[in-house]
Amino acid sequence: MEFGICVSTKIDETGFVSHVENLGYSHAWITDSQMIFSECYAALALIAQRTRTIKIGTGVAVAGLRLAPVTANAIATIARLAPGRTFLGIGTGNSAWHLMGNKPLPMAEFGEYLRVVRALLAGERVDFTVHGRTAPIQFLLTDYRFLELGYPIPIYVSAFGPKAQALAGQYGDGVVISIPRVARLEDALVHVREGAARARRRLDDFYSCALATVAVLDQGEPANSERIVRECGPSIMAGVHYLYEKLHKSGAEPPAWVRPIWKPFCQLMEKAPPGLLHFTLHGSHYTYLPPEEARLITAEMVRATCIAGQADEVIERIRELERQGLKQLMFLPPVEHQYRMVEDFSHKILRRL
Repeated sequence: MEFGICVSTKIDETGFVSHVENLGYSHAWITDSQMIFSECYAALALIAQRTRTIKIGTGVAVAGLRLAPVTANAIATIARLAPGRTFLGIGTGNSAWHLMGNKPLPMAEFGEYLRVVRALLAGERVDFTVHGRTAPIQFLLTDYRFLELGYPIPIYVSAFGPKAQALAGQYGDGVVISIPRVARLEDALVHVREGAARARRRLDDFYSCALATVAVLDQGEPANSERIVRECGPSIMAGVHYLYEKLHKSGAEPPAWVRPIWKPFCQLMEKAPPGLLHFTLHGSHYTYLPPEEARLITAEMVRATCIAGQADEVIERIRELERQGLKQLMFLPPVEHQYRMVEDFSHKILRRL
């Protein structure tokens, strides 16, 4: 099992990734959400020059915000600075699109996007359609090494549903799921294999990664202690925001873990200024916890959504995920507490695994 950190992209704090590298983490995933964070590729360029061994990439790049050849160029440029340790995490987008009042890319368009990016990173010529016109494109002047195509750049597809998981098998080198949004890795891999079969691809070295919230409790500490709510609450509530976006308009029933707070949370969202619900819903994305939301978090929610427990319990749950075939576990700490959280996890968990 490898362990990664998803980093809220802040251009003047790229030294955090150097610190993470020294603590023994294997991957740094740099977030892409243009209405909140710094530009991810600018940050990756700085991180590439300040690190030596940690694998770096987008966590995850949002399809459709940039044309497919622009994304391929951006990550291949980073690979020129960090050859052999650059990856492209990519998905349809959540906060990035919703904070502009729009929906993420439809699956058909996402598949086409992945097709073009994969071909370009492989150094191939590929048909590309933009503004209704289709033409062959290919990276040129490769002998001048403006980009790095000599080392593979793995594509890890963020996929919470069956269609996206199938696209991961069709075009990706790995899949990124989220716990608890995807209950079991094996369920996701069923769809991954279906997509690979359609493309007649082998999955011998297929990589699997899960974004999870980890709550390492001290002896006798309640699961919803002030510290745990402060450190894990932004991630927990990001899941609630995702569910609200997905379920509220349809009136569908939310998962059992969120039902006790669903009504008061919906009432909070109803207080948003007209036309600005997307600000209220996604503006704190993984970064901080509004006080009115902090009050909603219960011990039951923490245990239902997090890998929670004292160190021995957390280690056993991680080992179970490893037995299921998970290759990497990553988490996204809020900016104000990121140093303490990565150090705490490293000292209490990483050193024992």
